[in-house]
Amino acid sequence: MMSSRVFAASIVVLLALLATSEGMSLRSLGVELHCRCIQTESRDIRSLISTVELIPANSHCDDTEIIATLKKTSQKVCLNPKVHWVKRMIKRFMSNRR
Repeated sequence: MMSSRVFAASIVVLLALLATSEGMSLRSLGVELHCRCIQTESRDIRSLISTVELIPANSHCDDTEIIATLKKTSQKVCLNPKVHWVKRMIKRFMSNRR
């Protein structure tokens, strides 16, 4: 009984620690919540990005989420949609789709 409580507490602490990494997507950790992004990256990392996924606000999440996959590590990073360089990147992406 005690070991299962310790195990459950350890899992909760581990997930909390992993979730505090800057710009990390919870989905990349296998955890599914309403919003995928818990923190966003504001630094200009355009040169490191291979692909970008745009997730508009919806019934599960009030925020527009922009998740970039990095070239070298394939890590998923949430981008701040309010930052100028991200806005420009999304604007170019949307104009190319038409």
